[in-house]
Amino acid sequence: MRFDWLVVGAGLSGATLAERIANERGQSVLVVDRRHHIAGNAYDEVDEAGVRVHRYGAHIFHTVSDRVWTYMSRFTDWLPYTHKVMGRIDGLTVPLPFNLTTLHALLPGAAHALERRLVDEVGAGGRIPVLTLLEHSDPALCSLGEFVYEKVFLHYTMKQWGFRPEEIDRSVTGRVPVVVSHDDRYFHDRYQGIPAGGYTALVARMLDQPGITVETGVDFRDVVDAVSYDRMVYTGPIDEFFDLSHGPLPYRSLRFEHSTVGVDRFQPAAVVNFPDGSAYTRIIEHAQFSDQHLGVTTITHEYPESYERGRNEPYYPLPQSENRRRYELYAADAAELRGRVVFSGRLAEYKYYDMDQAVAHALTVFRNQIADGPRDRAVRLGTGAAR
Repeated sequence: MRFDWLVVGAGLSGATLAERIANERGQSVLVVDRRHHIAGNAYDEVDEAGVRVHRYGAHIFHTVSDRVWTYMSRFTDWLPYTHKVMGRIDGLTVPLPFNLTTLHALLPGAAHALERRLVDEVGAGGRIPVLTLLEHSDPALCSLGEFVYEKVFLHYTMKQWGFRPEEIDRSVTGRVPVVVSHDDRYFHDRYQGIPAGGYTALVARMLDQPGITVETGVDFRDVVDAVSYDRMVYTGPIDEFFDLSHGPLPYRSLRFEHSTVGVDRFQPAAVVNFPDGSAYTRIIEHAQFSDQHLGVTTITHEYPESYERGRNEPYYPLPQSENRRRYELYAADAAELRGRVVFSGRLAEYKYYDMDQAVAHALTVFRNQIADGPRDRAVRLGTGAAR
């Protein structure tokens, strides 16, 4: 078998690059994925109850980018959807991020005075990070920061990452806000929706192009010597590509427990967080994403856990400075393969991307590293180059 490109990974990054290579450059592409399905973590399917289930956690497509929305809309129609998240705190179910509605529900006696202080300090509609409140000179706002830190932030962070907030890069933990409004939308991006036929169908259409061949349930190392190709796009874990030569990069993983219950609606929002002592971080009700009303509904309890190779999947790069330094060693090795191997995506770059960011980055990678490259055959990467 002869291909111009081998694309490793059939998630959004790999699918975007494969589609662009096939349609813009007219070259042949073999896409492989070690899972037995396409669409990566966005994979969804209709379960026995008739509910379309996001098998790897809630996925809501949202973006401010006209380019990304226009590109993705080539492959799907959209169901309108406004994402709202609620949290179970002190026996109440309240909006998250913590906003003025949350404030009045949880601290009714002090809410009016605190709201005035927040408006004076931040402005109506503004946002202030919880960690900034903790350091505020106003004792009342500092006390509010301590309340939100304890009730919303601390235990959820420890469950999600396995570390206390101060042990995680502030670039991640510092983004958690208090919102000075009653607007309970989780995202404020211009575009937001759910693919009408699901994410799996969307990615299938991306890959359904002349010149693209897809093989699932296949590890790239099993085909790297079995097929002939010229260049590679790699979207898997970069440390595995280089056989852990600088040591393993840690990731956080997730475990999902799916169950179907005999009610039309189980909870007041598609996602309810549990920033408390529960072992799970959130419960997802999938029927709400596409407004299905079936008389039954499927829910998922989501449990964060450490990533162990061969046992579970890597979902999130662990945001700590020492891990970033180790990644930079792998990035230097990757730079030596520029022209032969293109690294793109969350795992390949050890960087968290939302779905729209993964697509936007892949489009940029195509433009900068592939689109104007030579169309003659490049030096083929042999297995030894990945070791």
